[in-house]
Amino acid sequence: MLAQLLSGAVLGVDAYLVRVEVDQANGLPSMAVVGLPEGAVREGRERVWAAVQNSGYSIPPKRITINLAPADIRKEGSAYDLPIAIGILAGSGVVPIARVAGRCFAGELGLDGEVRPIRGALSLALRCREEGVEELIVPVANAREAAVVEGVRVRAAAGLRDVVRHLQGVAPLPEVRVDPAELFRDDAAEGGLDLADVRGHEHAKRAVEVAAAGGHNLLLIGPPGSGKSMLARRLPTILPPLTLAESIEVTKVHSVAGRMREGAALIRGRPFRAPHHSISEAGLIGGGSVPRPGEASLAHHGILFLDELPEFRRTALEALRQPLEDGVVQIGRARLMVSYPARFTFVAAMNPCPCGYYGDGTDRCRCLAGQVERYLGRVSGPLLDRIDLHIEVPALTDRELKDRRAGEPSASVRERVCAARLRQLERFEGRAGIFANAHMGAREVREFCRLDAAGEALISAAVTKLRLSARSYHRVLRMARTIADLEGSDRIGAAHVAEAVQYRSLDRYRQGAPVGADA
Repeated sequence: MLAQLLSGAVLGVDAYLVRVEVDQANGLPSMAVVGLPEGAVREGRERVWAAVQNSGYSIPPKRITINLAPADIRKEGSAYDLPIAIGILAGSGVVPIARVAGRCFAGELGLDGEVRPIRGALSLALRCREEGVEELIVPVANAREAAVVEGVRVRAAAGLRDVVRHLQGVAPLPEVRVDPAELFRDDAAEGGLDLADVRGHEHAKRAVEVAAAGGHNLLLIGPPGSGKSMLARRLPTILPPLTLAESIEVTKVHSVAGRMREGAALIRGRPFRAPHHSISEAGLIGGGSVPRPGEASLAHHGILFLDELPEFRRTALEALRQPLEDGVVQIGRARLMVSYPARFTFVAAMNPCPCGYYGDGTDRCRCLAGQVERYLGRVSGPLLDRIDLHIEVPALTDRELKDRRAGEPSASVRERVCAARLRQLERFEGRAGIFANAHMGAREVREFCRLDAAGEALISAAVTKLRLSARSYHRVLRMARTIADLEGSDRIGAAHVAEAVQYRSLDRYRQGAPVGADA
């Protein structure tokens, strides 16, 4: 007898439905899975066999063929265990075949019949809604995540026997409901970090505020212990909260990567990813024999922080150039092409030289000019061109260290940032993919970044003196637009342009001024 039911698979961060066809015919007892199954799918035969037996049911001694359609797309993962088991039981009459119609099943089976978590439950629920599937049965650990999607009944399964009794009409599985608005009423905690903890560095704190307000990329340059990492780790405390749409996008990526906390519904706080400099290109960008999202995608709508930037592998850093420009990672393989979103704010920190003390006004640095140049050269010009703000973070003076006055708290700065972001959202309403000034293309820059005569003269002088590339020129204009937004101004003035230009310290270095020295 042939039984047909639905399951799902993930390609990139989106899901597609898989039709599971189970045929039982006379012949030598066997179980074969076809439809390009990978290792975990093929091994699922043994898990299904044991789970069915240990749940109190039996598999008929027949030749069982399981087809996963479409058969020309590779299937991987353990989420097919549950639908295969249900298909076998439906084909043998334990479960009415009519009861599996219009339902989608996904879950890994333990040998005792337990239904264990899967990856990509949120993406699968979204696909079910698009395809008109009425009911989705997933593991208990994934139920709240899937239930965020309205228009699909999500039921939580703890064990195979529970699913069978539900389909038999004996004991319905509990329907899980989640109110997304309720999830966002309590703001996500920031771990006790606050910008008020940072002593001094008013210029750097202002730059961090500008970066947060416009979504601009930021590079912090200074000696060891000057506070670069401290500033970077407090940037999330002044970012605006995630919207529901952004939260769903972030959750999809983390779910596909298997990074969701068990029982969680949505990721509410903006991601902050800080990988070690030993990370590989695949770990940073994504990839592998079976593609997975990398740190760049896990930082989607959040922050990717690279400390000790020159110590990262050059190939990994160069691979960041395309995501920084396009906001997406494209991974190509012989049989497939997948895309992962990667619209993040890039924040990096580095020393000005190998020892870290070049240009600090003391005699501690013994690095030769060639050593300094080679060290800074580890970060390519094209990558630096994609970083909006290059900020010097000098060592604190004795007076600043002893100053006990509290700085401005993150909550106050966040109010200004949120107000500036709201202006940008209103400005870019109806323009797909543009949520902040940093996302503007050349057309939007021409339309929204018009300067007065004084501003035009100032930026022309900066282009000539600093030899700014066309990309750097546009980035200065975007920063000037953000600075004006922070002041609530519709017009970009010369003062806004001047402040934006001074945030390009490495451009000054290329013209002969040492990093860490006054320009």
